[in-house]
Amino acid sequence: MRHSLKTGFSFGLTSGIITTLGLMVGLHSGTHSKLVVLGGILTIAIADALSDALGIHISEESENKHSVKEIWEATGSTFFSKFIFALTFIVPVLLFELSTAIMISIIWGLSMLSIISFSIAKEQGARPWRVVAEHLIVALVVIVITHYVGHWIASAFG
Repeated sequence: MRHSLKTGFSFGLTSGIITTLGLMVGLHSGTHSKLVVLGGILTIAIADALSDALGIHISEESENKHSVKEIWEATGSTFFSKFIFALTFIVPVLLFELSTAIMISIIWGLSMLSIISFSIAKEQGARPWRVVAEHLIVALVVIVITHYVGHWIASAFG
């Protein structure tokens, strides 16, 4: 896979997992509303995917070492990977009770994060367990913090 596509894909997938899970968990713990969680997922899939794509675009431009084609490949792959992956979290929310859907989504997201982390580690010759653990810890910290922020908002303003 070309570097520009790999950059966008890995960034979009990782951001799609962590951002969407954080939002879902926070909205669930704050509202317990399936409609609100679905709206949040769609918002992330559109607005944050476009924002991340522009961020990668500007980042790649600022390095001043990529062709225009490579920059746009990274931009497009960031948008599409985040957009598509964020949308996958809609499926459990539509099919299951919300608390169950959140747990399924966490398992799905952390599994995909583990797979991409393992793949990156193997490609770089690094210890896979260390890279996977590092990335999972970051994701779990986001999940825990957003859970408690959702509770706090519900109790303070609900």
